[in-house]
Amino acid sequence: MSSVERARIVVIGSTMMDMISYMPRIPDAGETLFGDRFALGFGGKGANQAVMARLLGADVSMVCCVGTDVFGDLTVDNFRAAGIDTSYVTRTSEASSGVAPIWVEAGGHNRIVCVAGANAYLTEEQATTAVESVPRVDVVVGQFEVPQAVTAAGFRAAKARGAVTVLNPAPAAQVSPELLAVTDWLIPNEVEFEFLTGGDGASSDEAIAASAKRFGVNMVATLGDRGATIVDSSGAAERITPSPAAVVDTTGAGDAFVGAFSYGLAAGLSPTAAARLGCACATSSVARPGTQSSFPRATQLDEALAWAASA
Repeated sequence: MSSVERARIVVIGSTMMDMISYMPRIPDAGETLFGDRFALGFGGKGANQAVMARLLGADVSMVCCVGTDVFGDLTVDNFRAAGIDTSYVTRTSEASSGVAPIWVEAGGHNRIVCVAGANAYLTEEQATTAVESVPRVDVVVGQFEVPQAVTAAGFRAAKARGAVTVLNPAPAAQVSPELLAVTDWLIPNEVEFEFLTGGDGASSDEAIAASAKRFGVNMVATLGDRGATIVDSSGAAERITPSPAAVVDTTGAGDAFVGAFSYGLAAGLSPTAAARLGCACATSSVARPGTQSSFPRATQLDEALAWAASA
């Protein structure tokens, strides 16, 4: 059996309908500005990470909650079209499906507002049941767009089954002690790293290594166009620097990294190779507009896998 066939991932997290406006610059307070174009797409950090892992070949189950609205219908259809297991997708009439208005300015930098909606209605019991019920699980992934207690419950079930847990602490917030205790890998970006450390930016690999030791976890700090720094159980920090890319839209790049890194761990790659794969997929994604639609496919995936293995 190939490593691709062995990779089995459960993602506990959010789904969002991305509402993306492209514009020359961000308007000032009180200012009306004409945009260049608008796009509607599928997003949510959890959903994005699930799609990236699935594109690489993992078997993926999504654990989430959507509304009983058209966005919920479209989201479930999108998962099924991607080949993602929807057995653990629940629905509520108490809130709308999650939405994320996104502003992308010239140069590709973005600003995002997440309206959680139905994502907040995912329960600890649902997360636990999902992780306990899948036939086999190698890696369980979580983020902060659903309640931390829900992710912690799923992670506890994952640890009981011997699975690896990967936490993307986004949007930026402090990690509860209960969730941190069952987290194997913590993957913040620069903003999230600064928030977690109380102002100590990811200015050096030494600072990142010190923070990993402080939190008692393995860590990968993603650093935008500077790549990523990985700190594994040895405590040593290693910088991974991808080839430069022409940036069109950075939306979803961090999710591409997390999904690809999680796939790498589940497929049996070393943590360094998994982080190289994450960097390659994230770098590929920023060259195209959109979120899930920007993720690498076909020959782009082959190139990313080859670069990951070249370390």
